[in-house]
Amino acid sequence: MCNVNEVNGKIAVMTEPLKLDYQEYTVPEPGPGAIIAKVSRTNVCGSELHIWRGQHPSLKRGVLGHEMIGQVHKLGEGVTTDSAGEPISIGDRIVATYFLICKKCPACQEGQFNLCENAYYFWTKQPEVEPHFHGTFGTHYYIHPEQYVYKVPDNVPDISAASANCALSQVYFGIDQASLSYGQTIVIQGAGGLGLNAAAVAKEKGATVIVVDALKSRLDQAKEFGADYVIDINDYQTVEQRSKIIQELTNGRGADIGLEVAGVPAAFAEGIHHIRPGGKYITIGNISPGRMVEFDPGLLTRKSIQIIPVIRYNPWYLRKSLEFLSKNIDKYPFDTLLDAEFTLEEVEDALEKSANREITRASIVVNS
Repeated sequence: MCNVNEVNGKIAVMTEPLKLDYQEYTVPEPGPGAIIAKVSRTNVCGSELHIWRGQHPSLKRGVLGHEMIGQVHKLGEGVTTDSAGEPISIGDRIVATYFLICKKCPACQEGQFNLCENAYYFWTKQPEVEPHFHGTFGTHYYIHPEQYVYKVPDNVPDISAASANCALSQVYFGIDQASLSYGQTIVIQGAGGLGLNAAAVAKEKGATVIVVDALKSRLDQAKEFGADYVIDINDYQTVEQRSKIIQELTNGRGADIGLEVAGVPAAFAEGIHHIRPGGKYITIGNISPGRMVEFDPGLLTRKSIQIIPVIRYNPWYLRKSLEFLSKNIDKYPFDTLLDAEFTLEEVEDALEKSANREITRASIVVNS
């Protein structure tokens, strides 16, 4: 006999790279400490594009999506507050880390929560495995007890909060790892969602911000997010030309800090040319192993540049990101970061247009 309280949900499943299907499952009851969210918006992040193209080292099929905002649909036993101790109830707008923190693996025991060895324990499971709703490209999303979840401030709209649990939190964490301080200069390679969020964070820390990209529309947008200078790769077509202009903009020193969020191996090799001796270089965008590039280790050594690779973030940075949005919501046009909207049935179109760089960042509106 059918349970009248049962609700069916839908998820977008990559059956193999570049092939998508939809599957329906009964929305499960949340276990103790868990939450079921109704997805409001979910975005196409660069990670999805790597998976979609078959560039992920192991994930070749499964539920897609991890960057989202939703509403509490069901609360598991014992859940009365979010991870900051704020009361939580059905209907509240929430965001959650897209990864787990097990607190038991060697990385967690060293306090390196962003490197938890079990971070993707559920995210990599196939849809037929309960609780089915492992990714956010769907009507519902299962949030496990080991995920951090936070209520969204009232003054932050869905369209702005939707990027908090990945793009904003990741660059915020990376910039803090490099200890960017007032009066320093940062050069950001890439003006997509990550780069634009990074520009705003860096600007609020009192840094001079230089952004490099090949799309004029993105560079124009970077100025609205705090960039003091933008460099169009079409105008400065070689590494030497770009390095020279950066030298000129930094009184011949080079940037104190570099941030690679372009996702292009050549950008990583180029970055050390733009950084001063003793500077730091954060790399976030290149996440696909096996994509090689020529690199000058001698230049790295002679300049004594510190390389800071960043994957994920410490989970409390999601709360810091929401607070950053709330404080600066009227200062930067966060609502423009998502420049194209799609329905859940148009996920494949959203992925393709994102991969072809026809749009800056796609948002899939599910339950509005």
